Amino acid sequence: MNTRIILISIIALVYSLGLLAQPAHQVIFKVSVADSLQEKFQTRGRLFIFISENHYGQPRNQLLPVSPRKNHIFAKNFDDWNPGDTLEINAGSDFIKTGPFDFDLVPEGKYAIQALWDQNDEESGINAPGNLHSLSRPIEITGDQTLSIQIADKIPPMKLIDHEFVKMIDIQSDTLTAWWKKPVSLKASVLLPSGYYDNPERRYPVRYNIAGYGGRYNRVNRLVGVQNAFNNWWFSGEAPQIINVFLDGAGPFGDSYQIDSDNSGPYGHALIHELIPHIESTYRGLGTPQTRFVDGCSTGGWVSLALQIFYPDFFNGAYSYSPDAIEFENYQTINIYLDQNAFYNEWGNPRPVARDITGDPIILMKELVQLENVQGSSDTYLNSGGQIGAHTALYSPSGENGLPAPMFDPHTGEIDPEIAEYWKKYDLKIHLRENWSEIGPSLQGKIWIWMGDMDNFILNPATRAFHKYLMTTQDPKSDATVIFEPMQGHCWKFSHKDVLEMISDRLNNESNKPD
Repeated sequence: MNTRIILISIIALVYSLGLLAQPAHQVIFKVSVADSLQEKFQTRGRLFIFISENHYGQPRNQLLPVSPRKNHIFAKNFDDWNPGDTLEINAGSDFIKTGPFDFDLVPEGKYAIQALWDQNDEESGINAPGNLHSLSRPIEITGDQTLSIQIADKIPPMKLIDHEFVKMIDIQSDTLTAWWKKPVSLKASVLLPSGYYDNPERRYPVRYNIAGYGGRYNRVNRLVGVQNAFNNWWFSGEAPQIINVFLDGAGPFGDSYQIDSDNSGPYGHALIHELIPHIESTYRGLGTPQTRFVDGCSTGGWVSLALQIFYPDFFNGAYSYSPDAIEFENYQTINIYLDQNAFYNEWGNPRPVARDITGDPIILMKELVQLENVQGSSDTYLNSGGQIGAHTALYSPSGENGLPAPMFDPHTGEIDPEIAEYWKKYDLKIHLRENWSEIGPSLQGKIWIWMGDMDNFILNPATRAFHKYLMTTQDPKSDATVIFEPMQGHCWKFSHKDVLEMISDRLNNESNKPD
């Protein structure tokens, strides 16, 4: 074994032993289901037990950016749990876990505990509507003990604010329904311009906003109907008269990324040919490529840029903040085409996946993947509903058992070069390099990117490489605007108001051009 690998293993062992140096005890959990939930209970699902060192909120909501070292999660599938029976979870239970200890080695200390039953097989993610959970409660481990947990609460359906200017979109997609062979809906919310009802004959440009990872259509609730700067500006008469559409991130393997894939299906086609035409015809959109824009941050930054690149004549501008890795020689700290391992670099050091703006690592790639392994019913990240799982669903070919093919091994991190090669079709730098003469002219004036040079998820190297390529383009020479700001973190400059004003400026400039 490589000497550096041995050293890293020793450090990891010392860390684990440090956690367990204090006295550790066996904890037995007795998990039951409240009578009030018996009729809503599905006998097949995945049980999660949380033992959290964080004493605030609910552990089920503290997956990230809280370090997995602080929120110890255990999970296991059950096929036939009779809700009238109490499950006993103990040291002999073969739960997959995130942390260094088992049920019989819980260090003394104060914790918050919670149980969750993931029974929603229509939506990914453990906090999907319809899943059941206990209340979080504090405990103190001072010796061997048995703890009773009752699952008594249900995660409610998502709600959209009741507001005159906010509309719900929920249509069945013919394309996705045919692909999945079951009904599949597309959802979004619409925020109308302040003058919409006073001008019944007027038609409007449309801005399509894509959220950060997993963001849902109901994020509009935070913008209107409450006293905040955006709400006051939007209805002041000063805001541009533009329709806002908030796309929904839900997909079968996590965020759909609004793009066609071998695993999630033709989400891009459904967006372009079904959802957008429906919205623009229903709410008086102008319905032209010149009046259609996309934007977002993080995942939304990647998606908005990808939509503009893959559909160059359909949109008139992408405003991309802190995009996910837009080329894969810098998939965060991994060069997927040359590196051999996603968890450790060539010197044997563990790869960070998140950092503070001084550069201190917050989460390691191996820790993040293990967290997703625990969330996935396959005991791997491949159907975790998390970001690595969603990337894999989008970029990889179909694999075994209806799951995406892993680009790297879920447990060792070993990279599969054949799958890495397949990812090239979603590497935006490669796509532009291979198609620039065809699509470059259609992208002139349409690409705007902002990136903090101390991005918390180490996304700036990919954007740097992408920008470096753009500066080499010819016929035409790219006129993309790419802004890097020193000592700025992830999405720090994103602003709904700023995006809308940039769109307005672009529309005004184009309308004032001589014929």
